Amino acid sequence: MAFLIQVTIFLAAAVIAVPVFRRLGLGAVLGYLAAGVAVGPRGLGLAGDVDSILHFAEFGVVLLLFVIGLELQPTRLWTMRRSVFGLGGAQVLVSAAVIALAGYALGVPALAAIIAGLGLSLSSTAFALQTLAEKGQLTARHGRAAFSVLLFQDLAAIPMLAVVPLLGGGMDGASGGDIALGIAKVAVVLAAVVVGGRLLLNRLLRLVAASGVREAFTAMTLLTVVVTALLMQLVGLSMALGAFLAGVLLAESEYRHALEADIEPFKGLLLGLFFIAVGMSIDLGLIVDEPLTVIGLTAGLVSLKGAVLFGLGRLSGARPMVALRLAATIAQGGEFAFVIFGAAVLAGTMPEDLSNLLILVVGLSMAVTPLLMAAAERLAARGETPAARDMELPPVEENQVIIAGFGRFGQMVGRLLRARKIGFTALEISPDQVDFVRRFGNKVHYGDASRLDLLRAAKADAAKIFVLAIDDVEASLRTAETVRQNFPHLKIYARARNRQHAYRLMEVGAQVIQRETLLSSLDVGRRVLEGLGFSAGEAARTTDMFHDHDVKRLEEHFEMRHDEERMARLAREWALELEELFEQDAAEERAE
Repeated sequence: MAFLIQVTIFLAAAVIAVPVFRRLGLGAVLGYLAAGVAVGPRGLGLAGDVDSILHFAEFGVVLLLFVIGLELQPTRLWTMRRSVFGLGGAQVLVSAAVIALAGYALGVPALAAIIAGLGLSLSSTAFALQTLAEKGQLTARHGRAAFSVLLFQDLAAIPMLAVVPLLGGGMDGASGGDIALGIAKVAVVLAAVVVGGRLLLNRLLRLVAASGVREAFTAMTLLTVVVTALLMQLVGLSMALGAFLAGVLLAESEYRHALEADIEPFKGLLLGLFFIAVGMSIDLGLIVDEPLTVIGLTAGLVSLKGAVLFGLGRLSGARPMVALRLAATIAQGGEFAFVIFGAAVLAGTMPEDLSNLLILVVGLSMAVTPLLMAAAERLAARGETPAARDMELPPVEENQVIIAGFGRFGQMVGRLLRARKIGFTALEISPDQVDFVRRFGNKVHYGDASRLDLLRAAKADAAKIFVLAIDDVEASLRTAETVRQNFPHLKIYARARNRQHAYRLMEVGAQVIQRETLLSSLDVGRRVLEGLGFSAGEAARTTDMFHDHDVKRLEEHFEMRHDEERMARLAREWALELEELFEQDAAEERAE
């Protein structure tokens, strides 16, 4: 009973706070934090035992790291290597050094100052990317630069989370021998996970997918994350590190989109619970007791990181207004700081009162970010010329096309696109078919294209065209309906098995429909006419007239599709009409 009451309180707090904060433009993360503050022991006191809730909810961060790992394909990293490792690496190193030196100057012990610098150098991936997406700025120059920096920060969080527990043993730190042994242990475990994962994970996923039971695949997804996280925890490392590794190992897998879609609901709920638990742990009394300290540290954090980001942005070649937008977007602290500071307190490398203060500062820095972004937008609007703003047009997306169903029909479309070097994302529900086409060099992802979560994972919101090449009629219709309802901007080019299937696709809003045997059978018919003595031109004109007349009648008869008797009569009339049309054409040709 008590458990259900707690669950009810958390869900109600989230349902109330998150939409309100989203409506105010402050983002979902701040909504969760505010919900935690409200129901926590320092708020209304509706929920307690913060440590237990935080410990459970940290699995949300573990799942977040798994999803981040899934996104880090080696080919993608290599393409972005300069901005990710150049700009991103410089930002983390410079920001961490500047913040650590500032903390040490303010009297913070050296080791705690270093950990504070590392934790505060990270920005909020969830907060920043969500805000950029809401504003439609992910593909703007400052949006792409911010994504590169955040990507490196997510990578950098992994060694930070791994190293902090190794520095335990009190404020004096660990001995050099202990650290060396810990690093060696990390290397051995990482090697074992990488080798084992490469050999086993895809095979196991293929076996489970072949069963066709969606729940079993979801269970296998969660089992993958839990086992790798557990292995890391058993040897004293971060659970998040294990989940991240599992994600990276599967980043090139054909099951990547399906895995991400299955994990997303669990990740979202647990990550939200994590932020609520962090909000519950925020000491509001610090604002009352030391308002100048809290405000000063928040302003100092945002100013220091903002200055570093602006300077590095300019050094990387960005124009002043682009660098300003970049600085305003990711100058805040991030969610990984909560985890790093918590691990530091457990390891004895940071006092708990300092951790509480810094967590409050991070939360407040997130709160002021929308205001900073709005101010930067106003300054940029005044400072940029129209010509400069025109240069901010987003680049063409790599995968503008999604192909659902990669059998003979879908493969032909894909080969045509590949010949013109047009990127596409192919989805196929049959694991055997996925396995088969991959042997011939085709890149295809496993998953049911009628699932909304899978389409979102496949970035359907960023695509332009959806090729519906699914063989099964009912699955084809379900997919078309899902796409039309949730991605109305996507133009659907659909394959139809027959006339009835075409009508049903028209009902659910497919714009371009091609019956799979129409063109091939007409081509054979043209060749038959030529074999009977018709000239090539006459045979081609006959098949073209037949095709145009058939397509026209398909559209005209759409409204009567459910009246079988009328459709049968219209079919007979259509045949007579077509004969008359050909006779008229022949008479006109003779007259000429």
